[in-house]
Amino acid sequence: MISSRLFGWLLLALPVAAIAVVNPAPQADEAERKAEVLEQVVAPDVEVTEPTEPLSEQEVQVVDPEGSDPLEEPLTCLARSIYWEAKGVAGRDMESVANVVMNRLADEAFPNTICDVVKQGSEQPPCQFSWWCDGRPDEVVEGDAYEVAKEVARLALNQELPDHTDGALYFHDRTVQPHWANEFLVTIETEAFIFYRPDVASAD
Repeated sequence: MISSRLFGWLLLALPVAAIAVVNPAPQADEAERKAEVLEQVVAPDVEVTEPTEPLSEQEVQVVDPEGSDPLEEPLTCLARSIYWEAKGVAGRDMESVANVVMNRLADEAFPNTICDVVKQGSEQPPCQFSWWCDGRPDEVVEGDAYEVAKEVARLALNQELPDHTDGALYFHDRTVQPHWANEFLVTIETEAFIFYRPDVASAD
């Protein structure tokens, strides 16, 4: 059963698809360019040389419209991560997954592009995000949920998404207990996930 929050996101996303331009390619190219600049603003060790412009709802929805493009640019990598990690989950889990990716991007201990953050490790376990190394196809199978994921990704890249996780860099499904969980502080718990960040006090 679809959650009321996800249904609300869908109501917002559906009109966006309807107003996409007839020839979406130039708009998609511009959205990808903007996303790369916005990504660099967050990365701590990248110098931004271009003016930053926010992504619009229309722009993000014409990027990767079928959910099958190669994972080569920030918007697609972020949206696909949000989609696969939390597409059927109630509440703020999509947004919280986006928070973790963006928190990692901003942390010097992690790679300085979203795609490298998502793909860190390998396509075989162990990896950082389970959907990336589960051996299954990465193409989208639920278009409406992917439209929602792209809107969440847009807000995250525009730095318009509140950090619901209190700086979390890690999370896992509540049904599993990874060996590393006891090494970090729990920041929030949701119905589906538990989120963590390093214990700064114990590291001193």
